[in-house]
Amino acid sequence: MQSDRQSLTVYFDGACPLCQAEINHYRKQEGAGAICFVDVSRSEETLAVDLTKQQAMKRFHVRANNGLLLSGAAAFVAVWSTLPRWRLAARLAALPGILKVLEVAYSLFLPVRPAVSRLFGLVHAWHRSDNAALADTAGSIDLPHKSDEESPLRSPLDRGGGHTEVTPARKR
Repeated sequence: MQSDRQSLTVYFDGACPLCQAEINHYRKQEGAGAICFVDVSRSEETLAVDLTKQQAMKRFHVRANNGLLLSGAAAFVAVWSTLPRWRLAARLAALPGILKVLEVAYSLFLPVRPAVSRLFGLVHAWHRSDNAALADTAGSIDLPHKSDEESPLRSPLDRGGGHTEVTPARKR
């Protein structure tokens, strides 16, 4: 599953909208060609002796090219160190105590991940449908032209050629 060119195998829950968005972001990054992304929600194959599908669905896992299986914050740091734009985050995570803090934060996030993911999925779906509706109606709306000086859709600043004359207040 892993070629010589790939340095990491990332196991992720593709059924999770939040996880999918994050992985799509990583896939677009320079250096992503060195990573093999495995959607464990679609995979029926046995992942490894030391990683079940159930474990991989619950927590982020990465297998390094040396065979070491990493999970949680350490797995994220492995991905970050592979992607040039994320290397600073990986270096910061290497500072004393930071990886431990990241792991605690990740462990606290895991119980709420399903709810956050559902909310993210709803917002993302709403945004997509809203944009689709806008695209469908954009051609049928008669928008005012610049020559429509008195259009109610234009601001008073636009009607005066882009500027408004300001009269100073009188002194009493």
